Amino acid sequence: MLGVQHHRGPDFTGTWIKQGEIALGHNRLSILDLSEAANQPFHSEDGRYHLVFNGEIYNYLEIRNELRGSYNFKTQSDTEVLLQAFIRWGEDCLSRFNGMFSFAIWDDKEKSLFAARDRFGVKPFYYSLQDSNLYFSSEIPTLFAGGIPKIPLDSVWAGFFAKGTYGQPEETFWENIHQLPGGNQLTWKNGKLTIKPWYDFVGQVKGLFGVTQPDEEEYITDLLKDSVRLRFRADVPVGFNLSGGLDSSTLLALVLDAFPDNSAIEAFTFYTGDDRYDELPWVEAMIRNTPYALNTCLLKPEEIPDLTSKISKLQAEPFGGIPTLAYGKVFEAARAKGILVLLDGQGSDEAWAGYDYYFKSGDFLVQGVKSSPVKPDALNQDFLSLDQQTAFPSPFEENLLNLQYRDLFYTKIPRALRFNDRMSMAYSTELREPFLDYRLVEYVFSRPGEFKVKDGIQKWLLRKIAGKYLGDQITLAPKRPLQTPQREWLGEELKDWAGDRIVWLASENNWFEKNTVLRHWDEYLKGDRDNSFYIWQWINAAEILK
Repeated sequence: MLGVQHHRGPDFTGTWIKQGEIALGHNRLSILDLSEAANQPFHSEDGRYHLVFNGEIYNYLEIRNELRGSYNFKTQSDTEVLLQAFIRWGEDCLSRFNGMFSFAIWDDKEKSLFAARDRFGVKPFYYSLQDSNLYFSSEIPTLFAGGIPKIPLDSVWAGFFAKGTYGQPEETFWENIHQLPGGNQLTWKNGKLTIKPWYDFVGQVKGLFGVTQPDEEEYITDLLKDSVRLRFRADVPVGFNLSGGLDSSTLLALVLDAFPDNSAIEAFTFYTGDDRYDELPWVEAMIRNTPYALNTCLLKPEEIPDLTSKISKLQAEPFGGIPTLAYGKVFEAARAKGILVLLDGQGSDEAWAGYDYYFKSGDFLVQGVKSSPVKPDALNQDFLSLDQQTAFPSPFEENLLNLQYRDLFYTKIPRALRFNDRMSMAYSTELREPFLDYRLVEYVFSRPGEFKVKDGIQKWLLRKIAGKYLGDQITLAPKRPLQTPQREWLGEELKDWAGDRIVWLASENNWFEKNTVLRHWDEYLKGDRDNSFYIWQWINAAEILK
C-alpha cells in the first residue's frame, strides 16, 4: 500500500504495527521541520496515541503557543501540534485548525481510531470495510493494493456518462470504497464505524447574515493577506501558479504585497503553443513589473497518451481532461526546481459567485457550448436506468446561495480539489488554496447578492482589491475558462490513439451501444466538435477500466 502511493511522500516511509489490532503507514513529504524527529507515524510521549497525518495546519504556531505552558515540544512541526491539540481538546481541536488536513489517531488505551478531514476536503480520505476490518488511505489505488476488490460502482458511472456528475460526497466510482466528506469526522471502535459532520458551514454562514464590518473592503483585504501569509509558512521553497484570470491576478497582487522584494519566489504557468487558447500574453503582462521569475511549462500533444495513462491509473476516477494534464506540467517543473509548495486561486468563484450561470438560466454543465457535453443516447438502456436522480440540499432561502453551496460541497470544488491534489502529489509537490481559507469563504459567501455583483460586474470587490496593485487592465478583463486545444488534438493529432480507446470501451463494455458510440466518434472526426467532453469521458474511462 505504501509503495503504491510513494509519490505522495518520497522523503520517508514509516510504519507502526500492533499485531491483531492496527497497522499505520505514512509517506512523508517534508515541508515543515525537515528533521527525522517529525517523521510519522508520530507517537505521544506516553505511547498512548499514534498519528498519521496528510496536509498542513497553517496556524500551528499560534496553537503551539497556546499549548506551550502544558507541554514541552520536541519538534518544530505542525504534526506534533496537531497531536497535542487532540490530546488537550479532543475532537474540539478541529474547529481551532486553519488548514488542509486528513489524519487518523489511534488511541491504544481505548482501542479506537479517530479520523477527520478538513472543512472543504482539500486533502483526501478514502476508506473501505472488508471482513470486519477498516482500511483507509489517501488514494484509491492504495486500497486496491490492500486487497479491496476493484469493482465499478455502476450507478456513479451511469451518472457520469449520462449527466457528467461525479457521485455524492461520500461516494467514489468503485463499490465498497467511500470518501469521508469534507468537514466530517470518523470513529472506529469495537468494529463499529461512526461518521458525523464536525463543521457546520450553513450555521456559520447564517450566523454572519446581517453582520457587517465598518470597512468591508479593508476587512476582506486583511483576510486575503492573512490567508496568503499563513500559506507561505514552510521550511522549503514556496511558489505559485499563474493563469490570466482574475483569481490568479489577485493571488499575484497578494504575494506582491506580502513579499515585494523576494526574488526567490517563482511563478509557474502552462501553455500549449496554440494562440487561440494560451494565456501566456496575459500572464507575462501581469508579472512583468514584479521581482518573480516566470516558468513557462509547455504541453505537447505527443505527451498526452503517456500522461493520460499515468494519471488515469493514479486518479482511479475520471478527471478533467487535457487542462488537468497541462496543470501537471506546472508541478513537474516546480519539483524539478526544488520548489515543493505552490499556491493557486481555486475556490474564489464559488464564494464570490463568479460563474455566469449563477445569474442566467440553463444547466450548469452546458454553459459555453451549444450542444450537450454528454451523450446518454450512447448508453445501454439498462445501464442508463441506474443513473440516480441527483438532488442537492437547499439550506438557504436565496437561490444564489444554494447554487454556490452546491458547487462548494457537491459539484465543482470536490471535483477540482481531487483533480488538483492527485496532480500535485503525483509529482511530490504540495498545493495550497488561499481562497479556500474558511474565514474568507464564510464571510464572502454570507454577503448579499449585490455585494458579489455590482453594475453587472461579478466579483467586483475582488477586482477592486486586485486593481489597487495591478491596475484595471488585468482585473477588469472578462472571465475566461482555462482551456487547451483538447477539441482539435483529439480529432487530429491524437485521433488514432483516441479512436483505439473509444473502440475498446464500446466493444468490451456492456454499458454502451457500440454503433451509437462509433457514429458519434465518426461525426466528431468529420468536424462536429462543438465540445469534446464526451470524447474525453470515453478515453478517460477506457484508461481507468482497462
